[in-house]
Amino acid sequence: MEKNKKNQEIADLKEKFGNSQYFYITDSSTLTVEKINKFRRLCFNSGIEYRVSKNTLIRKALEQVEGNNYEALYPLLNGPTGVMFSTDGASAAKVLKEFRKGNDKPVLKGAFIDSDIFIGDNQIEVLAALKSKAELIGDIIGLLQSPAKNVISALKGSSGQKIAGLLKALEERAK
Repeated sequence: MEKNKKNQEIADLKEKFGNSQYFYITDSSTLTVEKINKFRRLCFNSGIEYRVSKNTLIRKALEQVEGNNYEALYPLLNGPTGVMFSTDGASAAKVLKEFRKGNDKPVLKGAFIDSDIFIGDNQIEVLAALKSKAELIGDIIGLLQSPAKNVISALKGSSGQKIAGLLKALEERAK
C-alpha cells in the first residue's frame, strides 16, 4: 500500500474512532468469501459498518484519537482484524451472536463501549444484553411514574366524599 493511501486510511479510521462511542474488534479469518459477504450484508442491514484494515493502521489511528485511552485494545491487534462501528452498544454483539448460530467466526477480540473496554469472545452475551440509552430512559421514566399512577388509581377508586373527608381532616389537623 502506498504511503498516501496508508495516511488516508489512518485519517479515515481516526475520524471513525473519534466519532464512535461503540466499536468491536473481530477476527473473521477462515471465513469464505460467501460467508463474509453474508456477514457484511447482515451488518449493513443492522446499520453497522464493518471494515477490515491492517493492525498497524488501526493502532496508529487509535493513538491519534484524543480523549480516550485505547491502550488495552492494542494487544488485540494481531492477525486478521475487522472493526464493527455501531450506533449503540448491543447491536453489533447481537449481529455477531446471530451470525455465529451457523458459523464459528467472527470471534470477538474486544469492544469499546462508551469508554469501557470489553476483552474476549466470552463478553458477547454481556454486550448483547446491554440496553440502549432510550431503553434505559424509558425504564427510569416508568419507575418514576409508578408511584404517581398508584396515587391516581387510589384516588379514582375512592369516592369523592372520602377525598373531601381526607382533605377536611388534614386541614383541621394543620390548624
